[in-house]
Amino acid sequence: MIVVWGCIETTEEHLQQVLTLSLEHVHRSRAEPGCISHSAQIDAENPNRVVFFEEWESMDALKTHFSVPASSEFVNQVARLSVSPPEIRAFAAEPVKLG
Repeated sequence: MIVVWGCIETTEEHLQQVLTLSLEHVHRSRAEPGCISHSAQIDAENPNRVVFFEEWESMDALKTHFSVPASSEFVNQVARLSVSPPEIRAFAAEPVKLG
């Protein structure tokens, strides 16, 4: 499994637009093959920061997601509304049993 973490920091003025774009992206992404989960949250310590958490079945599925034109358009749109470049990190992971 591939886990993706990302964030976008914006201004109070642009927050609603970033949230709207983010939720459109999340809902579209969830329908893509190989998407296990995809979500966006507001950071409790910085309400102008939107944090993304994603799980993908494989690196191939994630690469396909990145190649979808709507994905790159989303990044371009929110980058224009951000106070700094959007961050994204991907990790290869496997579930472990707790307890």
